[in-house]
Amino acid sequence: MHLSPVLQFAHALINACLKSGDCALDGTAGNGHDTLCLARCVGKTGKVWAFDVQPQALANTATRLEEAGERSQVELVQTGHEKLADYVNRPISAAVFNFGWLPGGDKRCTTQAHTSIRALAAALALLKPGGLLLAVLYPGHEAGREEADAVEQWAAALPQNECSVLKYGFVNQINRPPYLLAVEKRAHH
Repeated sequence: MHLSPVLQFAHALINACLKSGDCALDGTAGNGHDTLCLARCVGKTGKVWAFDVQPQALANTATRLEEAGERSQVELVQTGHEKLADYVNRPISAAVFNFGWLPGGDKRCTTQAHTSIRALAAALALLKPGGLLLAVLYPGHEAGREEADAVEQWAAALPQNECSVLKYGFVNQINRPPYLLAVEKRAHH
């Protein structure tokens, strides 16, 4: 057993929580790594919505999905993730947000705290009891640090009788490494 890097740990959580036929969403399609992980988990009978504002991100994601034979169950949506509730029309079992900018893309085009929190709240509202919301945060640059702080404050304020919130990250790495917030929606008894 060794400690997983943040993204690897996020994917392990996704694999454990999703099953064939589930619905899920990727709030930040980027280059499609998370979208593909979700698509494989839900299978051909499931559904994944993947959002990105950048056409290049959705094109990269579509290519990755097609090459893996996992394109049919994914709906790619070019819009801000804060509008996700306008597109997702059923309860979801998992939602993933990998904040920051598109790797290899324009670093000026980065996710913003106010829209990110609106998107997270919308995704949380759609989550089934027992569902998982994952947010990977990048405090290593200025906008990313503001966003990470704001998202963490939002998550810390979630009522513990409704959600469990885990923070996973390495505390001895330089340059404020990325970390994960995992929010599990509790099943109501």
